[in-house]
Amino acid sequence: MSRKLFCQISPTTYKISVLKCRIVRTLRNIFGAQRFAKAKQQEPLPVVIYKHNSLIRRKLGNTDLELQENKAVNLALSTPKVNGIIIRPGEVFSFWKLVGNPTTKKGYKEGVVLVNSHTERGIGGGLCQFTNLIHWMILHTPLKIVEHHHHDGFDLFPDFNRQVPFGTGTSIFYNYLDYRFENDSDITYQIIVYVTDTHLCGELRADKALSVKYHISAENEHFVRRDDCIYRKGSVYRSCIDKHSGNLLFRELLKDNDAKVMYDTSNLTVE
Repeated sequence: MSRKLFCQISPTTYKISVLKCRIVRTLRNIFGAQRFAKAKQQEPLPVVIYKHNSLIRRKLGNTDLELQENKAVNLALSTPKVNGIIIRPGEVFSFWKLVGNPTTKKGYKEGVVLVNSHTERGIGGGLCQFTNLIHWMILHTPLKIVEHHHHDGFDLFPDFNRQVPFGTGTSIFYNYLDYRFENDSDITYQIIVYVTDTHLCGELRADKALSVKYHISAENEHFVRRDDCIYRKGSVYRSCIDKHSGNLLFRELLKDNDAKVMYDTSNLTVE
């Protein structure tokens, strides 16, 4: 039997480990060389690079529907923290630097949080949908993603009106699992994000147009049986196309999925 990590010994040691990670992250933020985006602008930049909307209340397996309502509250509280943010050349976007600690004192409620192969209830749960949306928009730009976490080893929920490929999501945990990207271009970008009664809505804008466009595709998606378990397989590719000529400039593999399915597989076609 392998020896337990310090954070696995007890709830107390877990809390100590989380606190240590948060302190380390805070010190790195203070003394690091990165320049974080913090300026906001109410007026939208002129060029729309990409738009995306995602349904807020979704059926996630057998999870409590109340948690979906709580997620709507959490998104409504967090979106104003990011809306209008300007990311200038040389700046780094950090989700947690802008949103801050989602606590009950600020009005955040319990939502669904992902912990390895299962779900739990946690304050601020559901905010990964926010970073999912941002990440999906950033994938349609040449911006450099410098921190991205994902529970890619497990397929926790059956598909429900899926709009983006499996494997392109994010995982965040205040404040040491962050979502960050760097603007290493000469273009200034802006994120516009807000909620309606039903959707989380986002726009990525810029001060000038891109000469290329991006397309994300899922290929060879299927389910296989291995060691008496079902796994979700497939690949996610990104293509970059020159807007003027229509020529394919490059095609890259973003993700090879091999995720253990954690829900009822009786309705799946398994190879």
